[in-house]
Amino acid sequence: MLADRFPDPPNADVPPAQYRQHAAWDSSGGVASTGPVRELVSDHGQMLRLAGLDPEAWRIVGKVSQWTKTHHDRPDTYSFFFAFEPITDDEDFDLPALYAEVGRTRQKPPKPREGGTLVVCWADIQTGKVDRLGGTTDLLTRLDEKRAALEGHLRRSKVSRIVVADVGDIVEGIENTSSQLATNDLSLMDQVDIAATEFWKTIRLCARFAPVDVLSIPSNHAQLRRGKGLIGKPTDDWGLHISRRLERMNDEAGLPLTFHRPEDWAETLVFDVGGTRLGLAHGHQASAPSRVTEWWAKMTHAGVMDCDVLLTGHYHFPSVRPSGRNVNGRARWHIQAPTLDNGSAWVRNTIGEDGDPGLMTFVIDADGFSLQSLTVL
Repeated sequence: MLADRFPDPPNADVPPAQYRQHAAWDSSGGVASTGPVRELVSDHGQMLRLAGLDPEAWRIVGKVSQWTKTHHDRPDTYSFFFAFEPITDDEDFDLPALYAEVGRTRQKPPKPREGGTLVVCWADIQTGKVDRLGGTTDLLTRLDEKRAALEGHLRRSKVSRIVVADVGDIVEGIENTSSQLATNDLSLMDQVDIAATEFWKTIRLCARFAPVDVLSIPSNHAQLRRGKGLIGKPTDDWGLHISRRLERMNDEAGLPLTFHRPEDWAETLVFDVGGTRLGLAHGHQASAPSRVTEWWAKMTHAGVMDCDVLLTGHYHFPSVRPSGRNVNGRARWHIQAPTLDNGSAWVRNTIGEDGDPGLMTFVIDADGFSLQSLTVL
């Protein structure tokens, strides 16, 4: 190749040959580059697409190399070079190592922006679950697609801060129902590994745009249980374990993240967003979707969930409705997040509901919850 024999001069705008857009492979894998782009890219699915590859057929392996060109009169450009290999349907999952993901995290601090706070609802992932929409491969594809949609939404939004809320059931578990022993396609250890890695990717994406508060609460699929009975405290929970692990990992990565969890023995969390109190609970505490606001009223009476907006999941379909007013006369809202999992035969067969997977976001600004900002990606 002429490009290999005659390398670019040091100040050329084009990258070295290795970092120009290309892809070459055989049945066992290959190498590729995204070519120059205007933004730092961390998501592997997006890198593959920029190189002209299908993320459903290929995955990146090993370290991603980065070339950077600094311009004085326009934004910097970047190109990414990587090796990749095929994804096969019958393979054991070669789990993405969380440590490797954190090690690849090299991000510039986000530029200050003016606006409200965007709440991102990471709800009912149920990693490892097999249902009508497939298994883990289908889940990972869906989460990649939702992150791509979220990135576009973040580019269009004017927000000064982001809240990423794990609304619960981040793993499927193995003890919540007896059917899980036959309908899981991952061990509990692998569920936790994949769930932590996918959550980190989402948090890392958000941290490119604004400082992030990460909220986590216990849930029925993630709590340490024998059948439906708790073993230990309500906060002995895999979702909270993932939150603590990511917080420790971020000591190395150095992203603008703050992690929040309930105090011991509590299943709920209230977080102040610029004077608006956001309450977070999974929703399994209520016996039916229609009874969540009754449970909320009781918790408020107990001084536990005195909040302006209550965010829940658990019931696998989105809903939003007012529920009384706060002391300032503003409507209080109950928001139920849609699921991101592979569907729920249990919900459909039990209560006759079965919502489509979606990633919900909404804005809390100086006036409180902005109803018109509510979006399902």
